[in-house]
Amino acid sequence: MRETAQAESTARDFDFWMGRWRVRNTFLRERLAGSDAWDEFEATSVARPLLDGLGNEDEFRTDYGGGFVAMSFRFFDPETRLWAIYWADSRRPGRLDPPVLGSFSGDTGVFEGTDTFDGRPIVVRFVWSRVTTPTPRWEQAFSADGGETWETNWVMEFTRAEDGR
Repeated sequence: MRETAQAESTARDFDFWMGRWRVRNTFLRERLAGSDAWDEFEATSVARPLLDGLGNEDEFRTDYGGGFVAMSFRFFDPETRLWAIYWADSRRPGRLDPPVLGSFSGDTGVFEGTDTFDGRPIVVRFVWSRVTTPTPRWEQAFSADGGETWETNWVMEFTRAEDGR
């Protein structure tokens, strides 16, 4: 797992993310099951700074799968230069997923952490890319073999939302 920060990572890495977004999602129907069936759906997201810029939060909303609301929280540690990203959503009330840790190099950030899926240990990877463009991208992948192989299971492509939407 990546637990070494990139020298250029700073508390301003997620400044691009603040504001309102339209989200085009591509979601693997079955994870770690050899599936190649994907669903596509729309969502919205609104991101705000926290802790005088040392963190941020976003709220994600969609009608997909009967609808759900989710939040992610990001906190920057100036000593380690690592971000910790946490996820919670209304489909699993009362649960805050373990953090993924990482940093940015250029316009790409890689964040990894351990979790469980269907009772077995996995490594989770988030990759933020194209963050210096008008269309940033986020993707999530799982590894059931300690990071030897990865299965991407969720991709979000973002465009700025119009005011009031």
